[in-house]
Amino acid sequence: MAHPATEETIDLVKEIFSSYLKEHNQRQTPERFMVLEEIYSADGHFDADDIFFNMKDGGTRVSRATVYNTLDLLVECGLVQRQQFGKNQYYYERAYAYQQHDHIICKKCGTVLEFCDPRIQEIKTMMGKMHDFNITGHSLHFFGTCQDVEACEKRLESNTGKKHSKVNQ
Repeated sequence: MAHPATEETIDLVKEIFSSYLKEHNQRQTPERFMVLEEIYSADGHFDADDIFFNMKDGGTRVSRATVYNTLDLLVECGLVQRQQFGKNQYYYERAYAYQQHDHIICKKCGTVLEFCDPRIQEIKTMMGKMHDFNITGHSLHFFGTCQDVEACEKRLESNTGKKHSKVNQ
């Protein structure tokens, strides 16, 4: 499971974001940087509403539109990854200084488990060589259902209105 980024990493991603905004003639508003900091201070995956409500609950005045627009900019500049775990369910996670990992998703309760297996890197390297292809990244999602049906049902009940929960490996 991911842990919040260090202050050093947060300062660095702010610099990267600042340069990106300048290069693309976008305004450098305090709200955009607050969204970035909220993301890099969080654990794991989140959707746009998670960010919006966390900031609102923390006393930060930011519009939902600003959160969505900032997420789009952060995806464009490579600081945040967008993942699609369901038909219309988009989740985000920080991308800078964050170990490559993959996901196991329960189709019933929405739990997302992260895992990292070095064999996947080996497969990626081998496929690149076999097909004479320069692979620059990957996204791997396994879908299924929790084996512990009772725990899955409890998570489903407690997550009513929430699309997912984070579970430690």
